[in-house]
Amino acid sequence: MSPTDDFELVLAEIGHGQKFLLTTHQNPDGDALGSLLGMHELLRALGKDSIMFMAADEFPLPYEYQRMPLEDVVSTPPADVGERVAVFLDCGKIERMPVDFLLEEGVHILNIDHHHDNTRFGTVNLVLPSVSCTAEIVYRLAKAIGIEPSRAMAEALYIGLITDTGRFMYENTTPDAHRMAAELVESGVLAHELYRQVYEGLPERRLLLLGRALSRLERYDRGTLTLTHLTLDDFAETGSDESDSEGVVDYFRAVEGTAVGALVRARLGNGGPESHKVSLRATDDRVDVSVIARAFGGGGHRQAAGFFTEVTVAELVERLRSEIGAQLEVGAKM
Repeated sequence: MSPTDDFELVLAEIGHGQKFLLTTHQNPDGDALGSLLGMHELLRALGKDSIMFMAADEFPLPYEYQRMPLEDVVSTPPADVGERVAVFLDCGKIERMPVDFLLEEGVHILNIDHHHDNTRFGTVNLVLPSVSCTAEIVYRLAKAIGIEPSRAMAEALYIGLITDTGRFMYENTTPDAHRMAAELVESGVLAHELYRQVYEGLPERRLLLLGRALSRLERYDRGTLTLTHLTLDDFAETGSDESDSEGVVDYFRAVEGTAVGALVRARLGNGGPESHKVSLRATDDRVDVSVIARAFGGGGHRQAAGFFTEVTVAELVERLRSEIGAQLEVGAKM
């Protein structure tokens, strides 16, 4: 089946369905939240019954997304969940939203995403890896239906676009992405205000946490891997939480000679052993970091991926060096 056929199937599902339950991946980023809210606004414009769902432990959201109008998100499944079409947005595999009631047999799922390693877990799958972000897919659906975006929809989709393209700096920035941005601005989006909302006006604790990360910077294999780690004490002593470390890894991908930038942050989960969340950023196409992330049970894009692990920082560094080195060696022989 071609992507065109998939697109038409999803349009038909939207047209025929009356009740929807929307969700996205755990630890949602700008594209996850933007596409979630954008699809919600699309369905509401059509007079559909739409509910947004995220687990309670996803809140509070990272500071930069707390002003998005997500007050209607629920954290308990509605009583009529069995009657609803489940729509997963920006979720490469169903395990990235580990909620039991959505894993039950018979759940009708629309899987709308742009990750190239998406596992096609839906009843209907619309996966477009060549598209800049999932928000762009939602925008294309709205245009195909003939919906003029409300201010809430336009702003949500714009946030998804600018965050997943790295403010139009990443390789996934296409002419279509720029056209989408222009059209959203024409519809009333105030780009400078959303930029400040997402990237400026952040709390002082973020700067303090960034200082901790920079002070612990290490480079391996002549700088091929540029890595730092944050401890539980770093978060406690700066008054930060895990979301305050978002964006730190992007500083390292910009260092000269780096193939992969990595941030390893400690996290304590459910009384168990200390684990780590690892964020990886590749500077170019020499290394596909999603391959590395999948080996640890995670996923993502070729140039931006992540995973959770309970291995020590020292063990993790050695595995990353090995994985990166292997990919660079293969690339050098081609």
